Amino acid sequence: MADEKQDIQNQAVQGAVCREADKPRGVYLPRVDVYETKDAIVLLADMPGVDDKSVDITLEKDVLTIRGSVAANGLKDHGIYYAEYGVGDYERAFSISDEVDREHISAKVKDGLLNVLLPKIENAKVKKIAVTTVQ
Repeated sequence: MADEKQDIQNQAVQGAVCREADKPRGVYLPRVDVYETKDAIVLLADMPGVDDKSVDITLEKDVLTIRGSVAANGLKDHGIYYAEYGVGDYERAFSISDEVDREHISAKVKDGLLNVLLPKIENAKVKKIAVTTVQ
């Protein structure tokens, strides 16, 4: 049990990106799934504790950056015996292509899962080409 607890603690430390002098908390890389549909690219970011008021998404040039912060919810007169993730901020950046319709990017968050929809421009969507028989 002690070795398992140490392994989990080591994984948490490895997940931290940095602990800068001006930030008393760690900054973590959220785990992200990226998939593509015929009309869009979708990012699903796991950011436990983040809600719509504590997430920030920016697009500057070709870089989409997601940031989130989690408030420390400590219990009075209690200490944490075991935790699988630390309190801190989340940050991740992605390069996006010219195929993304930048004016219609949308995002929603529920239960710590951030869903960012990057719709494709019309020219980037897959088009079916009809094939005919030559007589």
